[in-house]
Amino acid sequence: MVTNTSQNESLKGLQKAAVLLVTLGEDSSAEVLKELSEEEIGLLTRAIARSSNITSQQAESVLGEFHTMIVAQEFVVKGGLDYARKMLARAFGPESAKRLIDRLTKAVGGDGADFDALQRADPQQLAKFIHNEHPQTVALVLSHLNPTQAASLLISLPAKIRSDVAVRMATLDQISPEIINKIASVIGQKLKTLGEFSRESYGGVRAVADMFNRLDSATSKTILTDIEQQDLNLFETIRELMFVFEDLLLIDQGGIKEILAKVDRKILTLALKGTSEQLREHLFGAMSQRGAEMLKEDIEALGPVKIREVEGAQQQIISVVRQLDSEGVVSLKATVGEQYVA
Repeated sequence: MVTNTSQNESLKGLQKAAVLLVTLGEDSSAEVLKELSEEEIGLLTRAIARSSNITSQQAESVLGEFHTMIVAQEFVVKGGLDYARKMLARAFGPESAKRLIDRLTKAVGGDGADFDALQRADPQQLAKFIHNEHPQTVALVLSHLNPTQAASLLISLPAKIRSDVAVRMATLDQISPEIINKIASVIGQKLKTLGEFSRESYGGVRAVADMFNRLDSATSKTILTDIEQQDLNLFETIRELMFVFEDLLLIDQGGIKEILAKVDRKILTLALKGTSEQLREHLFGAMSQRGAEMLKEDIEALGPVKIREVEGAQQQIISVVRQLDSEGVVSLKATVGEQYVA
């Protein structure tokens, strides 16, 4: 449970803000007030004037609530709503996590777009919508889709603007909430024909890396090259968060055995078609001699296959790897973005 919530349940939002500013002290409160409008300052100062009998329990409770909300907001910015929900549930329990997430999403405002059901919208409608919008708006829309949907829509865009959209998407968390709200409001008005929506968190570098992991290798390489020329630091950060099939080379034999146990043999055979001999030998090393020989024979017998089929099989294995990583069975922390030689 979130600590001290019972102490200030009777306080309203404005009262809590007043208690917080009084508790923070004059210097910190002055810095906060600089960021507010004249109307907001007037409301707060009147509330502060009426808050002459603040108990130590109320002050502690409001500070505790403020801290948990800041932590929750940081989780959302860092890894998105799903990530925040998991981290908050681990820290405070599922019920408190749900309350925090609900309050965060409501705090964004009531005039913007609601994004939760955006993932269920018709892809063709979404494609038509984003093709006519500013790249910043496109970036915000893509950031609220799952990585597979975002990758599909990114490919549908003209090649010349893909890297621009990806860069904007990666840096959304550096844009002020006010600007995000204005963009969301525009989207909200234009997407009413796509159905009802509920609010979702926005973008960041991890969302871009996840999206790139769903692109075919040629497309992701082209866009990453463009980004590298624009912003080397951003390129390196995205690459560090990506996991590509060749990164299996950097997973130890114990981890490879766990992965192979979860992968269908036909998928593995197709995925290894056309990969480097080094990667094949790395995987063969985690198998019995007989199993490795049979797999080599299966690969040879497969004959010519389409590149997209091979990449599709590799993506399925990458999905297995990411699932095992989330379960703590294997670790990708020391693998993504590393370099290796043939």
